Amino acid sequence: MNVDPVVPIAALEHHAYCPRQCALIHVDGVWTDNVHTVAGERGHARADTPGQRRERGRLVVRALPLWSERLGLSGRADAVEFDQRGLAAPVEYKIGGRHGGAAHIQLCAQALCLEEMLGEPVAAGFLWFSAPRRRITVAIDADLRRTTENRIDEVRTILRSEHLPAPANDARCRECQLLGHCLPGVCADPAAITRYLAREVFACES
Repeated sequence: MNVDPVVPIAALEHHAYCPRQCALIHVDGVWTDNVHTVAGERGHARADTPGQRRERGRLVVRALPLWSERLGLSGRADAVEFDQRGLAAPVEYKIGGRHGGAAHIQLCAQALCLEEMLGEPVAAGFLWFSAPRRRITVAIDADLRRTTENRIDEVRTILRSEHLPAPANDARCRECQLLGHCLPGVCADPAAITRYLAREVFACES
């Protein structure tokens, strides 16, 4: 019996950054830390500790497990705020100042899970950027929902696939922690692949 793979919410952000990175992490199980991932782990130390407290008149629950049966999603919210009416809003913590649309997609996926779990609409979420100490509101609108559900389908296709997506081989690669595993400069050029195999693999047999 074929069962659709569950998509980790974290995989959506990885896929938005680079589909090949997503496949290496979530299919091949490859992970290497670099300065960016270490900074991210340190910055998430508080958010990754389960607990709850009242802040600014709201109940804040940290490290809340999330899931959606409808979408086949699973993950965890850095925090979820409940206002005085009991309505929920996910909060995602980011190191640095800019993360583009990937962070919005990740936040929307958390909101979709909360809607299914709680049976209540989630109209907005929040992104907290630690470097500028700035918090922005993200509307969970129809366009973002559609983009997020399409991304979920794209990630699920990768999880089912037996082949790695092609490397981006662009400016993103210099900042990627998986550069040494991905080898974009080699894999993007068939002639470079032949030279690499001859030098690093077949030469060992002689």
